[in-house]
Amino acid sequence: MDFNLQPILENEQIILLPLLQEDFEDLYSVAADPKIWEQHPNKDRWKKEVFKTFFEGALESIGAFKIINKTDQKIIGSTRFYDYDQMDNSILIGYTFYATKYWGKGINHSVKKIMLDYIFQFVSNVYFHIGAENVRSQISITRLGATKTGEKEVIYFGEQPKLNFVYLIKKEEWCSKADVLE
Repeated sequence: MDFNLQPILENEQIILLPLLQEDFEDLYSVAADPKIWEQHPNKDRWKKEVFKTFFEGALESIGAFKIINKTDQKIIGSTRFYDYDQMDNSILIGYTFYATKYWGKGINHSVKKIMLDYIFQFVSNVYFHIGAENVRSQISITRLGATKTGEKEVIYFGEQPKLNFVYLIKKEEWCSKADVLE
């Protein structure tokens, strides 16, 4: 792999910085809201002990970010790159969550756009695993141009496998739509 899984990425709204061990309490203060996890595969991630496992997996992935709102410099969520596949020239983006006060404000679109713009310099395919019950994220990812390609049981770090839908965005499709998605 000839690229950095944790570059600093930013635009006018947000900045993505590498997730660090010392970010646990600030990120957990966002994640402690049960509403965030209602449609996610693990609905108990709002519990501190469950979130600790999720956080450990994020750090071990070496591709996790904290998402900072540039207006007030507070952590508003997290996302990550993971499972780079050299043979398929692909990577996944996921494990994304945001504080509910940022839902419906274009933050997810903004975060995914800067991540995709960056990673498509290095790969041809970006996949997303989205929980089968996570309708909110399924709608959001299709608005970015992703296509559902299948279903898969995904084993989450320290958790039970859960049914996910697999979505794909190809580099050539992204690049042809990039101006439209501004």
